[in-house]
Amino acid sequence: MATGKKRGPKTDNPKMYRLTIKLDQEAKDVMEAYCAKESVSKGECIRRGIKRLKGDL
Repeated sequence: MATGKKRGPKTDNPKMYRLTIKLDQEAKDVMEAYCAKESVSKGECIRRGIKRLKGDL
């Protein structure tokens, strides 16, 4: 593969930032239940939660 080439599908909204967090058991259980109910990834679950916080600013 040539140097400088991107991998993966092209997107209008690239996810360039990686975040590592620690959760307590309750937060983990809530997140996993939401992901199962909505059939979304953990990353999408967190992005949705962050967008809901935007109204508080």
